[in-house]
Amino acid sequence: MIRIEPNMAAHHEPPPLIFVIFGASGDLTHRKLLPALYELHRKGDIHPKTRIIGVARKDKSSQGFRKEAVDGIRSFSRHLPEDPKDDPEDLKAFLERIHYFPLSFERSDDFDRLAEYLLDPEILKVVNGNILFYLATPPAFFIPIVEQIGRIRPRLDSSGRNGFTRLVIEKPFGHDLPSAKALNKSVLSVFREEEVHRIDHYLGKETVQNILILRLANPVFGALWSRDVISCVEIRVFETIGIEGRGAYFEKAGILRDMVQNHLFQLLTLTAMEPPVSFDADSIRDEKVKVLRALVPWKGGAPSESILFGQYAEGGVLDEPVMAYRQEKGVEAGSVVETYAAMKVEIQNMRWAGVPFHLVAGKRMSRKATEIVLHYRKPPVALFRLAGCHDDTENVLTLSIQPNEGISLRFGIKRPGSPLRIDQADLTFAYNQIYPDDPPEAYSRLIYDVMIGDATLFARNDEVEKAWAFMEAFLSLNRDPKLYPAGADGPQEVVDFFSIDLS
Repeated sequence: MIRIEPNMAAHHEPPPLIFVIFGASGDLTHRKLLPALYELHRKGDIHPKTRIIGVARKDKSSQGFRKEAVDGIRSFSRHLPEDPKDDPEDLKAFLERIHYFPLSFERSDDFDRLAEYLLDPEILKVVNGNILFYLATPPAFFIPIVEQIGRIRPRLDSSGRNGFTRLVIEKPFGHDLPSAKALNKSVLSVFREEEVHRIDHYLGKETVQNILILRLANPVFGALWSRDVISCVEIRVFETIGIEGRGAYFEKAGILRDMVQNHLFQLLTLTAMEPPVSFDADSIRDEKVKVLRALVPWKGGAPSESILFGQYAEGGVLDEPVMAYRQEKGVEAGSVVETYAAMKVEIQNMRWAGVPFHLVAGKRMSRKATEIVLHYRKPPVALFRLAGCHDDTENVLTLSIQPNEGISLRFGIKRPGSPLRIDQADLTFAYNQIYPDDPPEAYSRLIYDVMIGDATLFARNDEVEKAWAFMEAFLSLNRDPKLYPAGADGPQEVVDFFSIDLS
């Protein structure tokens, strides 16, 4: 039984602000951002005076944008009825916050008009001068938009307003080290680092945030979090979906850029970091960067010893037939782009030296799962085997991040009766059983943090560049992906590659 204490932590009320979304006509805005903002509004976690401005190329009215917003919220929010006649009053109040501003990202005069709009005293005074820019556009527009904001920002800052200016920028933050550095240089020429929030929605999930709590608030686990007792750490992200019509993008990215460099490295740093000196944003991010600095770089040799590439072929996922990656729209017939990657990495520090970290990401897998799995060392003496008992018990701690968030610990128990037999049992904690209410959607949590100015769950510029620096050697490798049927657990070769079963 879990004892749930009243939440005594102070709840920070977000200040009023203008929330400007570049790319307001895009899929991300309608699938994630507007439903997340509606959820925050529904819970009272947006200031009543906050205004949301959708910015995009298409010429439409605010009323037309609100209609699109309702369609997105009705499709993707967890708390909206499907029948429009049952729409709650709070949805109508939310729509009153939303406005639309047509703008071409390359036209300076359009940004001049945007500056005039934002400087309208009737708007600016109401929100105390606070402005938040959210870049939900394709990456090619990041630098042009930032440069245009940089051109109008002196006007915004000299207007006498006393509020803050913040930037949220979506992944991918660059596609290699040089492009990440160029983007950082552009962004930091306009914004201070503390004003920038590089978002990765994985960090908004409850179990990800619970990694540090599990370690640092529970000495029983904190004492078992090092090379002394751990033999191997697996971090894996499996998806049943394919490339979802993004063939042209994925041909340039592959799974290394799309998932490993960001999602898996974020989970790696949170799992392996040292306890921070305090629980503030920079202290936590300092420790994450130290992990990236301690990664043993690949210096050549046989790539097959460090990385395995795979690509899905025809098969079936969840009893549905699936075409091969090379048959997807926008994909070249003989493409060697990877949809699966397995990596071995090592962290050369006092806590983790000698412990292999296995990073795995794949699309069109048999199941959807994001997991961190800690394998504990077996006893040095097979005591029960000496007594004639078959004992293959291994202690395993699993942090499940999606789809079912929770924690489980595997251990050995004696089977009732005689002769002596040892079975494996799981001690499991599931969030949805203890907290039946839906957990906060990841984007809702992260947007709330941006509004209150908490950067803990966002990547810092040096963290991004260190991750790309480590990946550089692998990005330049010639690909020869091993084919695996869609719906499998990756290429058969992965068993020998890791010498363990990752199913």
